[in-house]
Amino acid sequence: MAGTDAFVEADNAEAIITRIEHKSRKIESLLKQSKPVEALKTALEGSPPNTRDERCKSANWIVVHRALMAIKDVDGMFSSLDPEYYDILMKYLYRGLSTGDRPTCDQCLRIHEKLTERAGLGCILRSLADTVNTV
Repeated sequence: MAGTDAFVEADNAEAIITRIEHKSRKIESLLKQSKPVEALKTALEGSPPNTRDERCKSANWIVVHRALMAIKDVDGMFSSLDPEYYDILMKYLYRGLSTGDRPTCDQCLRIHEKLTERAGLGCILRSLADTVNTV
């Protein structure tokens, strides 16, 4: 029976990877149209992937990272980013900080500061306390 469960999870992972690839193409298109906030919203939709498969989580992080790094006007981003995205965005900011990559960390810290001003400390606590929906 355990083999069947693993197969279902692997099957699910392939479907998730396909959705992430589609999302990635849409994000690239939005970035080419100079719509980085729309790209970020698209990247955050359906996140985190409903799986424990690290390939899916890594593939989705790559998509979110691409959109995050394209944001130039952080204040402008928050004027059009709905609060429903705040908690998941905070999770991805912590994932970005964990990379140790200087440009990624700098961008994540810039966004983290503004996000904390907008969403408050509760956003930080929710993202750290939620160990089920990991990114």
